[in-house]
Amino acid sequence: MKIGIVIIGRNEGERLIKCLDSTITENTHVVYVDSNSTDNSVKNAKNLGASVIDLDMSKPFSAARARNVGWKYLIEQYPDTEYIQFIDGDCELQNNWLEQAQSFLIKHPQYAIVCGRRKERFPNATLYNKFCDDEWNTPIGDALACGGDALIRTKCLIEVDGYKDYFVAGEEPEMCYRLRQNNWKIYRLDKEMTLHDANITRFSQWWKRAKRSGFAFALSAKEHGKGAEKYGVRRALRPIIWSGVLVLSIILSTIYPTALFALLIFPLQIIKMFLKQKNKTLYGFKSCVFLTLSKLPEALGVMELIVKSLRKQSYTIIEYK
Repeated sequence: MKIGIVIIGRNEGERLIKCLDSTITENTHVVYVDSNSTDNSVKNAKNLGASVIDLDMSKPFSAARARNVGWKYLIEQYPDTEYIQFIDGDCELQNNWLEQAQSFLIKHPQYAIVCGRRKERFPNATLYNKFCDDEWNTPIGDALACGGDALIRTKCLIEVDGYKDYFVAGEEPEMCYRLRQNNWKIYRLDKEMTLHDANITRFSQWWKRAKRSGFAFALSAKEHGKGAEKYGVRRALRPIIWSGVLVLSIILSTIYPTALFALLIFPLQIIKMFLKQKNKTLYGFKSCVFLTLSKLPEALGVMELIVKSLRKQSYTIIEYK
């Protein structure tokens, strides 16, 4: 069966060439959706044989919107496409993934999405790349959501009308939520799926990425938090509570210096997390420190969503690279 492939990207350079080389075969229809690249991305994609769509940047941009444009183009051009693989332009598809993923969906008609293991190409290049590699390593089996790389049944995309364009972050879990409400299931195979090149080299990039996560949590809670699952609510409240403890302790300490003792909750939380995890190395300790620290930028992301909602402003992406 022909498989459609949607690649999205902007100024990915050599990474996009690797992505295209790994996806363009005689059994795939590939479309690359470009978001205002200033390098040779569009030219390279055309030269390698992909269909190319230049996204209209006069409208608010989001990865969700780019993916929607891509899959809707594919089913218009190739109506018999039963499965669509989504992949970001900074990723490379692994050998045999499509065959393994397609085989799973054929054998298990109750599943809408199948994903696999996304790994970092250079996990040891920076501490932040290593964090990403760990983040991708979610449990095998039934899952609540997938990431940006996944194979999805076309009829399921049509059923829920794909991603929500205005979800500038967290668009994949949100679509998975709606699919689950329609009694579809998501599965993660113990198979290599993609190589990813995060290329996060600075603390400021990590900070912005964590802020984007907080924005995604809040947007999900706003959209579906009133449902039985309380989707996104807990993840949105957690950074607000932790950051609130920090700010309140500092403010109260100006009147009651002993209030600073409340700040001990943060190192105690780090120690608690470290003792619970299997990785008792220096890296394991650093990951606990950064997970705790991430609550601050996440809280800023939540607050940004609240402010924009109150002001009825359009949501804009939080770029970190």
